[in-house]
Amino acid sequence: MSNPNLKENKLKRFFAVSSRGIVKAFSRKKYIEWQYKYITHHKLNWKDPQRYTEKLQYLRYYDYPKNPLVSKCAGRVGVREYLKDKGFEKYLIPCYGIYDKFDDIDFDKLPHSFVMKCSHGCAMNFICSNKSDVNWKELRKKFNKWMKTDYGKKTVELHYSPIKPQIIVEELLLEDNKLPTEYKIHVFNGVAKSMYVVTNRGIDIRYNNYYIDWTPFDGSQFNGWKKTDYLLKKPENWSEMVFLAESLAKEFPFVRVDLYNIKGKIYFSEMTFTPAKGTLILDDDKCDFEMGEWLKI
Repeated sequence: MSNPNLKENKLKRFFAVSSRGIVKAFSRKKYIEWQYKYITHHKLNWKDPQRYTEKLQYLRYYDYPKNPLVSKCAGRVGVREYLKDKGFEKYLIPCYGIYDKFDDIDFDKLPHSFVMKCSHGCAMNFICSNKSDVNWKELRKKFNKWMKTDYGKKTVELHYSPIKPQIIVEELLLEDNKLPTEYKIHVFNGVAKSMYVVTNRGIDIRYNNYYIDWTPFDGSQFNGWKKTDYLLKKPENWSEMVFLAESLAKEFPFVRVDLYNIKGKIYFSEMTFTPAKGTLILDDDKCDFEMGEWLKI
């Protein structure tokens, strides 16, 4: 059963949305405290954090903004360099180009399908299934707006702010003519401990949470997301996926490494250091403490 804290009072939300800009301008630390309490209903303990979600806030504010390698790996361009430096270039999604502005892109030279992503934040991307269907004027307007956005300042995930805004264009990966299953592996102090699998993306999306050995970890389901009503199959080369995730993550206290596995070929997607800004509402509150024990800060 989903956590009852998912229920939200509409009037309370109205006042929260109206006041968050003021709180953020007054103090970023106070804003994080306020946001965490508003979403999770838990008071944030800065001095002795015990919860996984609390420790993510600590890293979000105190640690990750001061670590240039975090900013590099949070960026979609910088992380490609990181994988190359580690000798993992073979896992990268084929790239058609990296551009400083939208008008630099020669779309005539691109294939009929591709993916465009901004380098410096989340949820700033466009999946093109067919070039002939694109409204280029609207797309240009959208990307120009995103390129001017300081995502780190906007979300108070300040490790994003140093990332140079660029547009990266990659191959559109498909699995049986659908968006591929995504494997999101949580690595704590260099050790992969849990993950969730995202299926039916773009259709009827589902999220299945597991320990890293594929034992169900249903209590760590968060934000009311629903899982499949059927069992998922562990990839035959799962050990290689875990090795890759741990190898990429060993420099950091915590990071989520996202991978695809299409017909046995592994592709790297991204690294996320503060998933959902750490403001997660877990189905079972005990799992917040269990995961907190895994993370040493």
